[in-house]
Amino acid sequence: MSALQFLREKAGVLVAGLIGLSLFIFVVSDFFGNNRTQSARAKKYYEIGKIGDETVSYQDFEQRVQNLVEIYKLSGNTNLDEATTESIREQTWQTIIRENILDKQYKKLGIGVSSEELDELVLGNNPHPVVMQLFTDQKTGSFNKSFLVNFLKQTEVDETAKKYWLFFENQIVDDRMSSKYNSLVAKGLFVTSKQAEFDKNLSASTIDFSYIMKNYSSISDSLVKVSPSDIEAYYSTHKDDFRKTALRDIEYVTFDVAPSADDIKQAEEWINKTKTEFAEAPDPVQFINLTADSRHVGFFVPLSEVPDTLRDFVKKEDLKTVFGPYNEDGTLKLAKLLEVANRPDSVHARHILLGVGQTRTLEMARHEADSLIKLIKSGTSFATLAITNSDDQGSAQLGGDLGWFPEGRMVVPFNNACFSAKKGDIVTAETTFGIHIIEIINQSKPSRKYNIGIVDRKIIPGSITNQRIYSEASQFAGSNNTYEKFNQAIRENGLTKRVANDIVPQQKTLPGLENPRNLIIALFQSEKGKIVLDGNQQAVFEIGNKYVVAFCTRVQEEGIAPMKDVENDIRFQVTKDKKAALIAADFEKNSQGGKTLDEVASAMGLTVQEATQINFRSYTVPGAGNEPALISASTAAKQGVVAGPVKGENGVFMLTVNSSTPANNEDLKQIRDRLAATYQMRGSYEAYEALRKAANVVDKRYKFY
Repeated sequence: MSALQFLREKAGVLVAGLIGLSLFIFVVSDFFGNNRTQSARAKKYYEIGKIGDETVSYQDFEQRVQNLVEIYKLSGNTNLDEATTESIREQTWQTIIRENILDKQYKKLGIGVSSEELDELVLGNNPHPVVMQLFTDQKTGSFNKSFLVNFLKQTEVDETAKKYWLFFENQIVDDRMSSKYNSLVAKGLFVTSKQAEFDKNLSASTIDFSYIMKNYSSISDSLVKVSPSDIEAYYSTHKDDFRKTALRDIEYVTFDVAPSADDIKQAEEWINKTKTEFAEAPDPVQFINLTADSRHVGFFVPLSEVPDTLRDFVKKEDLKTVFGPYNEDGTLKLAKLLEVANRPDSVHARHILLGVGQTRTLEMARHEADSLIKLIKSGTSFATLAITNSDDQGSAQLGGDLGWFPEGRMVVPFNNACFSAKKGDIVTAETTFGIHIIEIINQSKPSRKYNIGIVDRKIIPGSITNQRIYSEASQFAGSNNTYEKFNQAIRENGLTKRVANDIVPQQKTLPGLENPRNLIIALFQSEKGKIVLDGNQQAVFEIGNKYVVAFCTRVQEEGIAPMKDVENDIRFQVTKDKKAALIAADFEKNSQGGKTLDEVASAMGLTVQEATQINFRSYTVPGAGNEPALISASTAAKQGVVAGPVKGENGVFMLTVNSSTPANNEDLKQIRDRLAATYQMRGSYEAYEALRKAANVVDKRYKFY
């Protein structure tokens, strides 16, 4: 086995953890031309994001993704799914952001990793964790430095191994640079004695207090006048409160592509013709696999699991007659009974797996299986042979024991070997995993079971039907290219309109549509009140078994919302502020002359409520809910004195502190040490987040994914 192959086996999980996986490589052409105006348009079109003043292009981003895919392939991983595709894209994006932000900081601060330092991280007495993981023998748990040295020598003559190693080397350097930066930030944080005293005072005492509240809803909106200047003033001083994400609203109709009468007739003609051929086929299983939409499974089933439609048919145990055709959930089917046998419902077995791969051919596995069977029959313990020879590590430690399992749980060759044998038999089976030596330890009581062959043909729309439905959708889109005509046509034709609001750029679902991502991408390139067009300026989208025509009905761009879009929100807040001023004035009038809280409550028709065990770190107040201003005021008020008014979230408060209990006296040094540890732990993360926020990162990946 080559060093690279060994490393692939060791690094597969590590690579997956570091970078994820992606295969989506989209090749694009420069359809904008070569002049300056067209080049600028192309640059804007392919702009996938911005980090500060730096633009990230789609081509550069996808190349980075492809590079990571190649590394992942080198690790021997080839299985792909949408989740890993998304994972590698997200990982790539976050890496680009970190590089763009932190590389500038590293350069500014003089942070680097020398070649001598890198050699120490790889070949020194205390190697980097990545090196330790790659070159630690899993069997012994010991770090194999000799193999590391041999592998590094191989990279001098093997370009593939060199490329593979450089990826991990870059990971080591990046991690080292990040550690230095984080350490620098953490060591630069210091807690003063005044900070420690302040923190101590936050929970220096526990307060019990009484309070009264007058809710904002007690003041009629008609008593409060909000002028345009009030709205403008509030907007100008609170703009950051109205920062919005990109959102779209969409309305759409679907044209379902359903089989026509001709499609159904063609399917029926095909199934009727096939019935005769199925009945005469010398090898029914091969006929099914070559003819039907679905392959033959090959499992035997008891009568209780036979579909109701076929139950009377299989009871006759007629191996010549073909039953059908019959329609099951839009699929025409023919059924033929292939075998009938008495078989157990479940089997208890154990096995030895001889895997087939680079180190063992199928013929070698067969020969080895014959040798092991001879040993078993001569009296050698099956369990001992399983522990020392089986490639199924999960069962090998149990002597190959698989426990009890029902029919249909294992792959077909293994299943049939177990359920057609008898208790005590030693049998073999060949599967995609290799050669299995199986011992039947026990079986349940046998019952009558049936192997049923099914030829199926799904009734699907033909090309003529597809063209007809597409023509209808296309004609609808062309004739109703304004929002008014769109709605009028829906009413006149009795169509069903679907509505989806507050769609975000990364969204992947829409009501009633299967995988509508291409429609959502196009939606975010559309204008309000306009028909949604794809990249080829076509208004009809093919999504699953539907054609879709849609209109964009609302556009909210990312950034600070215009004042007109948030005027109602501002009006609500300004109204609340003015109500707070009215209530506060009423409180002040009724509390003059040194009145107690009970007297103020009586004069204003309010109820006195109690709050206990409150300090500055409390989150809620009993009876009032989340009221941070009330909590703050209570911890600062003097005992026995009516304090307020206090403007809160739901109303205005007056309060009186009844008692104050000192908390346990914590040593200032302990507080400083605790705060220092907390700051240092948070420092690197919050420093990066501050830099990220200052970079004004713009993410437009939704344009392409």
